[in-house]
Amino acid sequence: MDRNSTIVIIACLALIGFWSFVLVPKVWPSRPLPPGSTNAPSAAAAATNPAALGAAPPQVEAPAPAPGLAVNTNEPEQLVEVANADARYTFTSYGGGLKRVELLRTNRVATLNSYTRAPTLALLDGAAVQGDGVFKLTRTTNGNGVRAEKALTNGLRIVKDFELSSNYLVAATVRLENHSGGPLELPPQQWFVGTATPMGPGDSGTAVGVLWYNGAKTASVGLGYFSSRGFGCMPRTPPAEYAGGASNVVWVAAHNQYFTLAAMPREPAAGVVVRKVELPRPSGEEARLVATNAAAPEGCEAAMVYPGQRLGAEQSCERQVFLYAGPKEYQALARLGTQFGNNLDLVMEFGWYGFVSKPLLLGMNMLHHSLRLSYGWAVVAITVIIKLLFWPLTQASTRSMKRMQALQPQVKALQAKYKEEPVKMQRKMMELWKEHKVSPMSGCFPMLIQIPVFFGFYRMILSAIELSGARFLWVKDLAKPDTLFVIPGLGFVPFLSIPGVGLPFNLLPLIMGGTMLWQAQLTPPSPGMDPTQAKLMRYLPLIFMVGFYSLSSGLTLYWTVNNLLSIAQTKLTKTMQQTPSPAKGPVLTGAPKKKK
Repeated sequence: MDRNSTIVIIACLALIGFWSFVLVPKVWPSRPLPPGSTNAPSAAAAATNPAALGAAPPQVEAPAPAPGLAVNTNEPEQLVEVANADARYTFTSYGGGLKRVELLRTNRVATLNSYTRAPTLALLDGAAVQGDGVFKLTRTTNGNGVRAEKALTNGLRIVKDFELSSNYLVAATVRLENHSGGPLELPPQQWFVGTATPMGPGDSGTAVGVLWYNGAKTASVGLGYFSSRGFGCMPRTPPAEYAGGASNVVWVAAHNQYFTLAAMPREPAAGVVVRKVELPRPSGEEARLVATNAAAPEGCEAAMVYPGQRLGAEQSCERQVFLYAGPKEYQALARLGTQFGNNLDLVMEFGWYGFVSKPLLLGMNMLHHSLRLSYGWAVVAITVIIKLLFWPLTQASTRSMKRMQALQPQVKALQAKYKEEPVKMQRKMMELWKEHKVSPMSGCFPMLIQIPVFFGFYRMILSAIELSGARFLWVKDLAKPDTLFVIPGLGFVPFLSIPGVGLPFNLLPLIMGGTMLWQAQLTPPSPGMDPTQAKLMRYLPLIFMVGFYSLSSGLTLYWTVNNLLSIAQTKLTKTMQQTPSPAKGPVLTGAPKKKK
């Protein structure tokens, strides 16, 4: 394979990767994890959740689909607020659970569970465990918690104790007591976790979803799972709900791009259910940021499933659940994951590129805290560091490319001589390269090795709440496009404009496209490159500019700085090195002669 074909293949791989890791998660649904022994929790998770699971987990009866919270609205809703340094928690008597969480230590206003059909840890399963749905709320004696209790007509008493802790944690205990004087049959229950919603009118909702962990791996359920479009945009009947788990649900997290509400039962739940919900349309000032014909916003709600059970007279059942309601900060989640032994940091969804994303995120935070750099300059510094690490490899590649260019006359001679014998021509070219110690792949290896770095950077920036609201020069938020203004009347431009509003003017992607064109001018196509390949390379900057136009400014900043550093390196290399003279020696036409 010649160098030109290799470059085209690398460009195609980059575009395929961009499609796979940026666009596909928005369109195609994820699939549930397979049940069975392969979903058994790990030893670490089992130690954290000490209850024995048994050799054969019980079959979970599916509760009635889409159960709702039925409450007696004739009873006024009672709200109790409890706060600490992390957040303000609002508990409601309707369902006896956590209704809303307002975070106090983040760099932006954040409210979790703001639009939800039921509060967190509401028991959804009709009158048998719900009654009229109205609980009595009281503060705990230390003022740091809330108790919700209710006595049902069938003799069941439900007591829920919520105690605030540090690091955005709430420890909850739910106790079911049988005071009926006889055995009590309880049906399967769904314990509500929370609702994942977009962060605002500018959030497309692509990061909204539910993630759950079975002790070995995670399963992600996003809005795409409920789409009426399947593979290849073929129409399909969307599922009403997602159901998974086989007595191995270690935690369930309803999340958006930067925040999550996770439920971690001490004993793994039997199953998990996820549904799509329609949310209220933005009103007031927020409504101006959304197209008038835009679809209603959507979210995902999640619930843990517990099987039916039989409580004897005066018997009780108690379950403990830890709730994390806070930002997706990797270091905080990693500490909690170590504390509970449940890998909670997987909520970050770094995926395959975690080995790149985690060091990049930790490095960016170190530069920010130790050197007092803003996050924008920290991104620039990381880009420079990455470029310096790759410098020796790029220099070796540049030298090899120059030797390849010097061999072009001999390569053309071989191509002309053996044009009717392609296999022999390829062998002769390999002999020529081997004699002069050059490799056709050496010029492309730096490009190949930077592909995982790019996607690792993308995954890091996609989840790094540190960049949310961070400013850099004219950029107001590194987590969003750097829109300076909106050009009205251009709402029809595909992929770029806001329908019914206009075309955002994002300056940084335009600068990035310009740097790519500049870099392409400094690296002219190799002699003999196919015209089709030359056109592809010529329009590649335009393709990337369109692809980056609506992505976060932090990622575009990284790519722009990387281009500028590549341009500077190219110019410096040309200054420091002389162009090598054409390789001497006859063109190889046969096997090398042995010396006597």
